[in-house]
Amino acid sequence: MSQQTQYPETGQKITVDGNGRIQVPDNPIIGYVEGDGIGPDINRACMRIWDTAVEQAYGGRRKIHWAELFMGEKAAALFNGDYFPDETKAALKDLLISIKGPLTTPVGGGFRSLNVSLRQELDLYACVRPVRHYAGVPSPLKRPEDVDVVIFRENTEDVYAGIEYQAGSAENNKVADFLRSEMGEEFFEGAGIGVKPISPFGTKRLVRKAIQYAIEHDRESVTLVHKGNIMKFTEGAFRTWGYEVAREEFADQTITEEELYATYGGKRPEGKVVIKDRIADIMFQLMLLRPNEFDVIATMNLNGDYLSDAIAAEVGGVGIAPGANMSDNVAVFEATHGTAPKYANQDKVNPGSLLFSGVMLLEHIGWNEAADLISAAYEKVVNAGIVTYDFARSLEGATEVKTSQFADAIIDQMCGTIDLERIRREREEAIEAERQAREQRRVVAPLEEMVASGRVPHTVADLMNPNLVTMSGDTSVEDAMHLMREQRISSVVVQPTADDEETGWGIMTQRDVISRVVSATKKPNQVRISEAATRPLITVPEDTSLLDCAERMGSDNIRRMVVVDTQGHPIGIISDTDIFASVEQFGLPE
Repeated sequence: MSQQTQYPETGQKITVDGNGRIQVPDNPIIGYVEGDGIGPDINRACMRIWDTAVEQAYGGRRKIHWAELFMGEKAAALFNGDYFPDETKAALKDLLISIKGPLTTPVGGGFRSLNVSLRQELDLYACVRPVRHYAGVPSPLKRPEDVDVVIFRENTEDVYAGIEYQAGSAENNKVADFLRSEMGEEFFEGAGIGVKPISPFGTKRLVRKAIQYAIEHDRESVTLVHKGNIMKFTEGAFRTWGYEVAREEFADQTITEEELYATYGGKRPEGKVVIKDRIADIMFQLMLLRPNEFDVIATMNLNGDYLSDAIAAEVGGVGIAPGANMSDNVAVFEATHGTAPKYANQDKVNPGSLLFSGVMLLEHIGWNEAADLISAAYEKVVNAGIVTYDFARSLEGATEVKTSQFADAIIDQMCGTIDLERIRREREEAIEAERQAREQRRVVAPLEEMVASGRVPHTVADLMNPNLVTMSGDTSVEDAMHLMREQRISSVVVQPTADDEETGWGIMTQRDVISRVVSATKKPNQVRISEAATRPLITVPEDTSLLDCAERMGSDNIRRMVVVDTQGHPIGIISDTDIFASVEQFGLPE
């Protein structure tokens, strides 16, 4: 390191073990970039809060040793106009964990964006943005407390890869000519052209990280957000590859939303993460109308950019939205807002974004007690009406304070008496209550819940009734009739007996009982259900599309079919009424 970049002598560097997990000593060296504009103001306030939280949580047993790194205007002054010196890149990789304030993008030549350059140089492929509401923070939502999601945005591909050709340029003309003459594409003359690369490699490592996070943090679901109904080979492929990661690498820890309804009747098995997907435009609506349906979101670069800021606006704005850019091991936490130069050196602005990015950092290194202490103290201070100017404008009777005074108030709370165990317990109980309420809705009214939660059914497994009742073929019709009345079902699936193994499974409906037993003046207690059943069982595989199933019902002139799994075992029943209701609700499936 040069004279500008110095590591403290008293700390130890964070390392990575053989399994790719970071090993954090009690005295880690962590890098920080002060930032431009309001960066110094919020950085000073936040470092005081972080250090106090660690001291209070661990009684001096742990301490962060900060190493200043240089980017932006401060770096340009020290490194002859270089806004992102090589030694800073080396230090960020070497220290593994760092945090930075907002940075100015150089005007004219140089990087398009220091943030983009940072992500590309260090291959920080995942932009991670947790968004949750803190009590007391002004919000436009009626129930902002329902917002608690973590967004994993792919950082290196999509239109943000920067592969584009200016209208009228020689490069543009060459690409346009190729697309028209070789590929048969049609588009307006003089169009600027951009390329949207989405790869299985980039997709899978992003989704893998999102699923790992959900598992480690006991999150209920991971939602793949895409526009695959229009862009089938890029965003549609993102969806496909995302499901592949879950199936191939996390089969024991995940289930699909299809399995949630079809196999488990809407009840999420304990410890399983539900993998689902939503169309991007619908997702924006759902995050306003039913935000508590979602836990972890994995999406591409452009979608993630929009969603991150839009969801942050629901809980207080980007001024308090934290974030981080991560690779497999390197993580750079950051303020997600700009430099706001007109407020520089005024000790005025809200430090929330950088503050909660530091909370993310503490959680990332496993120092959850310190992280929770900051969150609890923050809520107490804001609920008391002690806020910076941005919140003071929206809170009646608030006391407007400076950045440094806001930090003082949080520190005073942390040094007082905060019952972290009670706060954690209440939060966990609230989360569990919400999960149980959602589960009950899925079980009682699955189709209605699909509609409300944005799921569009595509296959028979999406719509089938999984509460399939199977009975031995030796059961009497009378016993079966009693069961059918008690459970209010119109049919039972009949297991084959030794006498009818060749014809296999069958189904006995109420109509079968009337036509084959009652009208034949047979006594129900003297007839086995295998004698009254219809065979062979007419089945469809669970991945059959709704259109194919409807065509099959029409050609065979039947009203219901049994759905079977990959081994041929019955797992549910789908009726023409189910398909009718789905088309009425969603229209024809694509």
